[in-house]
Amino acid sequence: MTSAIALLNRQLFVLGADHVSSAELLGFVTGVWCVWLTVKAKVSNFPVGIANSIFFLVLFFSAKLYADGSLQIVYIVLGVVGWWQWVFGGAGKTRLIVTKASPLSLGVLMALGVGATWLLTLVLGAAHDIAPFRDALTTALSLVAQWLLNYKKIQNWYYWIAADVIYVPLYFVKHLDLTGIVYVFFFALCFAGLKTWKNIFRSDNPELASSTQTPRSETIPAELGAL
Repeated sequence: MTSAIALLNRQLFVLGADHVSSAELLGFVTGVWCVWLTVKAKVSNFPVGIANSIFFLVLFFSAKLYADGSLQIVYIVLGVVGWWQWVFGGAGKTRLIVTKASPLSLGVLMALGVGATWLLTLVLGAAHDIAPFRDALTTALSLVAQWLLNYKKIQNWYYWIAADVIYVPLYFVKHLDLTGIVYVFFFALCFAGLKTWKNIFRSDNPELASSTQTPRSETIPAELGAL
């Protein structure tokens, strides 16, 4: 294990102020690949995303960015859950289809996000994080986005876009230039994902796409059932 981490931390080249390691380069490659698969709504985005989180976990902890590193552990867990959800989360344990989150779901998730941002800002500030509020906010946005992604809700893309707007300059400030560049790609791919998922939604839900009424709601929305 130690030798594997040492290999991943080996410097490959210098990009600006960033001493790019194997972990960061592999994170770049698997990150773009994962988002592209997500844009296409392919379930294979989850194993690739888990690999991406492992590489970033090594990168961030080595750089002493403990908030970003800890977030990768959560991503790994959510990735396993989302993988199962996409394959068996539909009616009768069939594949999950693209749908829209209800206003109630979004309201609850937004409230949880605000609370998480406040709490994490205090914790990261006490830990002398370089940017406690921005780290806390991007963490909360990313977790909400991942939760919505696990349930194949279109609105996940809006949260990823909001997070990436903050992530891009933040990683350049932290001298992780290659990671900042990959998040520029992520930001662009989010718009492609939003457009593609809207098209998939219209294809999978013709009766909802053609209706002017709000999609059917539940007393407790499915995506909140596990909260």
